[in-house]
Amino acid sequence: MTQPPPNSPRQPRRGHGRPTLHDVAGLAAVTRITVSRYLNAPGQVAPETAARICAAIAAIGYVPNLQAGQLASGRSKVVAALIPSINNSIFAETIQALSEGLNNTGYELLLTCTAYDMTREEAQLRALIGWAPAALVMTGRQHSQTTLRLMLAAQLAGTPVIEIWDDRHADEAEPAFARIGFSHAEVGRAMARHLLQQGHRHLAYVHSPIPADFRAQERGDAFAAEAAAAGATLSLFRAGTGDPFDAGRESLNHLLSSQSAVTTVTAAAFSNDNLACGALLEAKRRGIDVPGALSLLGFGDFPIGRQLSPSLSTISPPRGEIGRAAAQALLAALTTNSVTQGVSLPWVLLERDSSARKI
Repeated sequence: MTQPPPNSPRQPRRGHGRPTLHDVAGLAAVTRITVSRYLNAPGQVAPETAARICAAIAAIGYVPNLQAGQLASGRSKVVAALIPSINNSIFAETIQALSEGLNNTGYELLLTCTAYDMTREEAQLRALIGWAPAALVMTGRQHSQTTLRLMLAAQLAGTPVIEIWDDRHADEAEPAFARIGFSHAEVGRAMARHLLQQGHRHLAYVHSPIPADFRAQERGDAFAAEAAAAGATLSLFRAGTGDPFDAGRESLNHLLSSQSAVTTVTAAAFSNDNLACGALLEAKRRGIDVPGALSLLGFGDFPIGRQLSPSLSTISPPRGEIGRAAAQALLAALTTNSVTQGVSLPWVLLERDSSARKI
């Protein structure tokens, strides 16, 4: 193959075909610096000029090259959130509120699902950190040792890290990361107290089918401790896997089949509303009087619980409030370097028909 002469001009580099900042500036009749200023701080550009730039961007379909900005700053404009599940509304409302809280700030949300798997969480976090996120949102306070080291290293490097859906534990020193959530142990104790105050002395608690659902486990442990302190008998079950409504039905059948003449359970609490609703539907199918013969209590305040008859008593956690508070804390850290020490948010026990007071 014939080589070009040493002093011949270099061939122009082939473009990627996308509109450039230069194209926008030419169409809007402004400088590239003005376009860049509009993209980074639109309020600093005169309204008439901003309107021309906006029209030019829309006309040619220009999209800023965010990789170039990331290389310059060492940070992307992505907030990475790792959550256990997107299979029900309990985390969906938190993520929706977090996303809405980032609207029009220049930051966008990147979401991954850990499926309650610490190994998967660790791998996802390692991959996300490689993309230099602006901030990290983790779910809960229980992580593998490697994940904790990655979180601490990111925080020391200047990346805000927030843990959501949890609060400071009673036996814990000052948390290493800001937390926005509530105490699951307090919720578990309140669930037991509610049923005890209704006159029940033979209780049951149905755990989540996922052993790594540490927050549900903590609620169940606290429920059991409160029941024991009151001298009540307690039956503990773990729901089966699969469809949660079917698992709730199966849990009720298992509970009834294990009854004895000495200890007949008159009230049962569940780790989430879907399980409790399944049990409520099965009780209705079997002709069991709820709450006359059996009171039921859930967690989550899912919409279906309000629609059933009898309506389901439940705990309403601050799902959306967690997302909004997390967005506010992250933006404060990213824009003013102010770091929150954490926010403890209120939850509500909603007493509905399924746990009406025993007469």
